[in-house]
Amino acid sequence: MKTPLSSMVCAGCGHAVPAGEPYPFRCPNAGRGDDIDHVLKRVLAPEIRGLAPDWRAVFLGSEPNPFVKFRQLFHSYHTALAAGITDDDYIAIVRDLDAAVASVDGRGFQATPFARSGPLAERLGLAAPGAVWVKDETGNVSGSHKARHMMGVMIWLRVVERLGRVDPAEAPPLAIASCGNAALAAAVVARAADRRLDVFVPPDAHPNVVRRLMDLEARLVACPRVGNTPGDPCYHRFREAVAGGALPFTCQGNENGLVIAGGETLAYEMTAELLREDAKLDRLFVQVGGGALASACIQGFAEAQRLGLLGGMPRLHLVQTEGAYPLQRAFSKLVDLGLERIPDGSGGNGSRPPTLGARVELLRGRLAPAAIKELLDYAVRHRSEFMWPWETPPESVAHGILDDETYDWMALARGMLTHGGCPVVAFEETLHEAHETAREATGIAADHTGTSGLAGLMQLQKREPLPAGETMAVLMTGVER
Repeated sequence: MKTPLSSMVCAGCGHAVPAGEPYPFRCPNAGRGDDIDHVLKRVLAPEIRGLAPDWRAVFLGSEPNPFVKFRQLFHSYHTALAAGITDDDYIAIVRDLDAAVASVDGRGFQATPFARSGPLAERLGLAAPGAVWVKDETGNVSGSHKARHMMGVMIWLRVVERLGRVDPAEAPPLAIASCGNAALAAAVVARAADRRLDVFVPPDAHPNVVRRLMDLEARLVACPRVGNTPGDPCYHRFREAVAGGALPFTCQGNENGLVIAGGETLAYEMTAELLREDAKLDRLFVQVGGGALASACIQGFAEAQRLGLLGGMPRLHLVQTEGAYPLQRAFSKLVDLGLERIPDGSGGNGSRPPTLGARVELLRGRLAPAAIKELLDYAVRHRSEFMWPWETPPESVAHGILDDETYDWMALARGMLTHGGCPVVAFEETLHEAHETAREATGIAADHTGTSGLAGLMQLQKREPLPAGETMAVLMTGVER
């Protein structure tokens, strides 16, 4: 077996998963009480850049299926080729699975629209009609971006089956904790692959979602809150299932590092469209629950930049609701700790800018990159100082991003301190306003969670004017059901 051109490495402790491991999902050092933020991350070898003679041609190619088009950026691909599976055989694995998905959901995976919206820019009061780009995921498999994450994991499972590393007849059940789009996506892909899926849902899960999950033959487990136990009860039951042998088929990067790669295809598609129009992107607004979508966007754009396809990364505005904003709480604490470390004292309490965004820019301008790395390293080793479960049951019309914790928060914090930007907390009135604005200006039938990235843009506008001439993008990620 050759050495794969990618590996799974823990961003917290540095553990490198052996190349032959069939389930490189969760760092084996997680859960040992060391307070390190253990999250496995797919790392591409430097040789990747030379794997394609022209990466621009790859990104601009006509292949519609993102899992075929961008296959050379997947850990499953490099694992397969290193073990003797040919490129043609890998493509056949993807196409066979995609055909099965289409038979279940009525559609397979294709690039989703990413385009400028003049009407939306006008509604937002932006002078340039091309100032706002919209990525529309409502027409994706199962009606959201979540299926991208699940497809990437299922391709991996098919590859290790083909390599004989696991016995399909003894395949463990899959498990997920979700009340909506993630569960539906997991159920579609699991049904297509003929795999058992256990879904841990809250008692008040939407009846339409429950009916569809039952149609897809998922096994539902209702998880009520018990007493004052902190954290999401569905997540607790999910963790129990995984400890009992189930595989984490979930959109939480700390539980399954491979879910991020599937989501990266969204950023690759946006990169391709920016290349076609020779355009740049100054700001990206992404809704955040557990953090996998934002983590995938950050990593996808960063990889496109390393391949020489982007001149720079956009500033990141990661959006949560006033019902629960664990990311903003953690990041604000991290930034203020960093300001205390500025050598000349300019980050002292009495001289700090009033807004978090301004404090981030002060920190990035005055603290040396090596010192910022030390700050991030400290946060990685002291997770509980920054991230803990939301103390009260969160409520919002954008119920799909009401995670008690932002599980993948360090990747997001690293992205904002490296590339600029800050979290945005959207108020309920703004979430309603954004939902209405999106439908009227774009015609996209996204739900309140799916338009919450736009709500973040609108909330930021209410607080501070956005610089003239900038371009920004929002993701509309979940169809109204």
